[in-house]
Amino acid sequence: MNLGDIFQNIGNAFNASIIETGTIITVLFVVLFFAIYEFLIYRFVSHRSFYNKSFNIAIALLPFFISTIILCLQSNVVITLGTIGALAIIRFRTAVKDPVDMIYLLWSVHTGIVCGCQLYPVALFTTLIVTIVLVVMENVTFGKKPFILIIHSDKNEEETITKILSRHCKTHRIKSRNVTNKGYDYAIECSINNPAELTEQLKETEAIKQFSVIEYDADDIV
Repeated sequence: MNLGDIFQNIGNAFNASIIETGTIITVLFVVLFFAIYEFLIYRFVSHRSFYNKSFNIAIALLPFFISTIILCLQSNVVITLGTIGALAIIRFRTAVKDPVDMIYLLWSVHTGIVCGCQLYPVALFTTLIVTIVLVVMENVTFGKKPFILIIHSDKNEEETITKILSRHCKTHRIKSRNVTNKGYDYAIECSINNPAELTEQLKETEAIKQFSVIEYDADDIV
């Protein structure tokens, strides 16, 4: 290939190719199917204490924009370079608090890119595998569920509390001790064998005036 052919190929790349209407409609309908599917997975499979509808709508709509951008990038080199420059100056300042939400964002971007490239089997198989992994990971618990036990007593009853927890908990650790004029407050992290039996034991202990047993998963209080 001589130098003239190289310049001719570069020039041809700058000429816009026409995207057929049928291709656009097909891509958008396929994206619609996967977007609705991801919307339902986030709503009913992911266990969240507080459902974030706004985030769910965002991850459902994101693939539409990504897929059409990919279609445009395939049509013209100038659009490709302009899009890269435009995206380089965009900054998103909203923090994603839950790491799992990052998975859904990447899932949406992946769906948009793959459908925009019209690689529908890749999108289908990836979606199926991701769904299976999410369902398994969300429902399988390794070890006993962690609990936070909040106890209030009029006097220092740490020894009594420790004896009770030793019988009903696999592990326990006092995270904080708060002493006021009204009494003593303890925050205890523990792995409870049987929460119902521990609750009954604490109710029968006169030294303990008030208590709360809170199940938690990472940063989400159940």
